[in-house]
This record gives sequence, C-alpha cells and structure tokens, in this order.
Amino acid sequence: MIERFLPYRLRHKWQSVRHDVVARPILATPPIVPGDDGLVLFSMIGTAVLLPYLVAVKSLWHELRRGRVAILNDGTLTTRDRALLAQHCGNPEVYEISAVERGGFPKGGCWERLLTILDHRDAYWLQLDSDTVTLGPVPEVAGAIAANRAFTLLGGGPAEVGALPFPDAAARFWPKGAQASDHIQAQIEARLGEVPGGAAKRYIRGCAGFAGFPAGYAGRAEAAWFRDAIAGLIGDAEVHRWGTEQVASNMLIANAPDPLLLPYAGYSNYWNEAWGRETRFVHFVGAHRHDHGAYAAATRAAIARLRAG
Repeated sequence: MIERFLPYRLRHKWQSVRHDVVARPILATPPIVPGDDGLVLFSMIGTAVLLPYLVAVKSLWHELRRGRVAILNDGTLTTRDRALLAQHCGNPEVYEISAVERGGFPKGGCWERLLTILDHRDAYWLQLDSDTVTLGPVPEVAGAIAANRAFTLLGGGPAEVGALPFPDAAARFWPKGAQASDHIQAQIEARLGEVPGGAAKRYIRGCAGFAGFPAGYAGRAEAAWFRDAIAGLIGDAEVHRWGTEQVASNMLIANAPDPLLLPYAGYSNYWNEAWGRETRFVHFVGAHRHDHGAYAAATRAAIARLRAG
C-alpha cells in the first residue's frame, strides 16, 4: 500500500483518520450508566482519540458494569467533544491538565495523569489508555477491584515472573546491564540495583496503559521518593523524558499489598502477532497499532458486542 512509503507522521495521521471511520459506530451504542460505587475509570485523552477512547471505555464498562468515568483533558477537547463525552459516559468529571499541581514532578510524559490518580485515593482508580479494546469478560480485573487489590497489564510474557526486589529485577530483565538498550525504561530498570535500600522495594515490568490503583494506597510521597531515586540513577534532566512515568507506575503497583499481574494470555499488548482464544483485552501499542488491520477488527468486534447487549 502507498501509505507504507509515507513519512511516519503522515502515515500515522492517515491511519488514525481511517480508524475513526471504523470506530464511529460506537456513537450508536448504549451510553455508560455510571455508578457511585467506589470505582473510577480514568483516562487522559484529547480530541484526536475521542472515538477510539469511547470504544476503550465502553467496551470495558460493558464487562464490569460498574464505576463512573473521569477524564484528564490533554488540552485539546472541544465543546463538541465534551458534549459527546457527557452523552456517552454519564457526564464524566473532566480534569484539566494545566490545573494539575506538579510540584517537583516532570511536566508531560503522562506524569499529570499519574499525579491525578495519586491525589484521589478515596476510590479505586483504574487507568485505561484510549488505544485498548476489551473483547470479553475480565473476571480477574473485576476481582481485583472488588478486593481493592492493585493490578497491572504486563509489558510482555517474561514479566509474569512477578514483583521482584529491585536488584533481582535489574538482573532478571537486563542481565547485560544498561548498555543493552538506550530506551529510558531500560536505562532505569537496569540500574535499579543501585538504588539505596532497593532490596526492600519491588518492581514489576508492567504497562501503565491498563493498571488499577487501590483506594487508600500510597500517594505522592512514594512517587516523589522514586522520582528522586531514578534522578540519582540517570540524572535530573533524564527524569523528564517520556517513559519515566510508566516506570514509576510499575513501582507503585509492585509495592501495593498483593498486586495482581494480569495473565498475559488473556491481557496483552499487540506486537504485530495474532492473539489466542484466551485473549480478552488488547492494548494496541503505538509501534504496531494499525498493523494488519488488527486494531480495526478488534474495534468492530467490541462494537458488535456492545450492540448485542
């Protein structure tokens, strides 16, 4: 196809426009009926992902049948967007990214999203990315919420080893050390063994795209400690790079009481490979989001499921 020869930015824009056509029928599906039941379904979104977001949140709510919706506006939501969100998501609470008090935390890189969660610990907050699709029952997630137990989507199958002390996590995932990858997440994870007192802390190689934060658990103080710890590993300037928020999320989940690692066969990231019959939730990560029409097919399936009731 000709799009393969387009620069990445143009190709991504063209693919997003085509995907919106696939996702548009979500507007004809029943709205979410919010409940004040201790669960908040939370996402950071903007106008560019409005339709995929509605697929993400509606397909998940359809399986959980509980919770209310809250949104962090990345600054681009329009008046029309807000009207559609009110109609389809039960008049959700909308937080403005510009109003998030950062303190000494980085600006951007989804840190405002994490800080908003940490500032609202009176309920169970479930972080949901807009590029996710729920394809079937999610009993593990429902159980974690009911038990006020943290959970996370895993970064890959090898991460099913579980929550490990910092030194063990570094050795397990990066046996060749920090030189194995230039990615900021790898640069931090490979050095976790150098964190003072790190043997008493645990780490999960998870994915912040789908994670549950239990009510009453640690807030900004724990995140601030880890921010300072990673600054000592990679430098203050590097903490502001995209990807550090996900590492912080992984640490917070890992150190919650009895965190749940969602089974990767059922809850996975799409890496341009077919998923199995067990898969009920897929996160369509940016690098391969539109490969082979898998995201479009999952979107159609989710919408059909919503229409069926």
